[in-house]
Amino acid sequence: MKSKINCIGIIRESRHDEARAPLSPEQINLLTKKYPKIKFIVQPSKLRSFQDINYKKNGAHISEDLNECDLILGIKEIDPKFLLEKKTYIFFSHTFKLNKETLKNAQGTPGMDKKKLLKKIIDYRIKLIDYENLRSKVGTRYLGFGRFAGVVGCYNTLNLFLKNHSTQKLKRAYEINDYVNLKKILNKVVFPKFKLLVTGDGRVANGVLEVLKETNIKKINKYDFLNNEFEYPVFCNLKTKDYISHKNKKSFDLHHFIKYPNEYSSISIPYLKKTDVYISAHYWDPSSPKIFEKNDLENLLNLKVIGDITCDIDGSVPTTIRSSTIKKPNYYLDRKFFKESKKIKNNISVMAVDNLPSELPKESSIEFGENIINHLLPYLIDRDDGRVLNATITENGYFLKKYNYLNDYLNS
Repeated sequence: MKSKINCIGIIRESRHDEARAPLSPEQINLLTKKYPKIKFIVQPSKLRSFQDINYKKNGAHISEDLNECDLILGIKEIDPKFLLEKKTYIFFSHTFKLNKETLKNAQGTPGMDKKKLLKKIIDYRIKLIDYENLRSKVGTRYLGFGRFAGVVGCYNTLNLFLKNHSTQKLKRAYEINDYVNLKKILNKVVFPKFKLLVTGDGRVANGVLEVLKETNIKKINKYDFLNNEFEYPVFCNLKTKDYISHKNKKSFDLHHFIKYPNEYSSISIPYLKKTDVYISAHYWDPSSPKIFEKNDLENLLNLKVIGDITCDIDGSVPTTIRSSTIKKPNYYLDRKFFKESKKIKNNISVMAVDNLPSELPKESSIEFGENIINHLLPYLIDRDDGRVLNATITENGYFLKKYNYLNDYLNS
């Protein structure tokens, strides 16, 4: 079924540290030629990595007023006070993990009241589509910033390790603001002897591995990681089948794990006992097992730094007791009392920034916009193959059947 769209808007981000955009000026130019009957309106922004004037030069109208828009695109959660009635919005709402099992706060904008956001969306009869839920029939995401989350998350974690456990300190990624130069900086670093563990085998993990290729940290297999010591820096990448096991010792099946995650448990502890720096780059569902539990931390004596790119509060990595920010990317956790501390010594350093790609906003936005053009807009403007409906959380004042469990959260 076709959706009648005459005007598409790009909203100004509510967060003060968010510089990304769903589409670049050049991509707007391409779309105005592909869809000449559709008008594009961009809200002005001083924070966005692309200047308003460049959007205007490429065919967009610059205006505070988005009332004319049928469809409004954003990146992170929108402050409820800026929502317009009976519009279609697409952004990362970080609400679908607020499920009937946990009803816990998922990742997202610090201080954002998800309940207030969802209530306003329902009251305003808004059609909410979430980028994160745009998936193929086998569950693969069409849109995401995973690669650049992995790139920046890896860089930040390595920087944190160097800062606390060596005499070296690098520029922050947002200060470099260019991926090519970021790689050049890493090429020159001589990392000291340490063991790095990476979990994950998707886009985020691939971004991490992309960065590690630029360093002198040598990749080793899981057997050597467990059983051998090295006089130089090494890393090991565990895929899902390496750190998750069926509780009844059945052979690992990824599709079965995705469908029945509660039948599985983590087997990562032996690896974490050998780890100095851990980077969490795997996807996590609230029904899935945690990588480790809080009471394991006292026994993970080698573990000094954790970079939790997944950034689910009290999620797969329990040391993520809160998200951190681009300007203040890390905090320290007392491994015995599990409380935040101001001291580095004997504590865990945690990096848990929830909008990592915004440190390389132009490159990450361009890549994201390409996927919007190829994997979203044709199915909104022309004919949906089911992906848009599957990602639609609310419409006409109700949760769609798939997301009806969110009523429990809203009414809790």
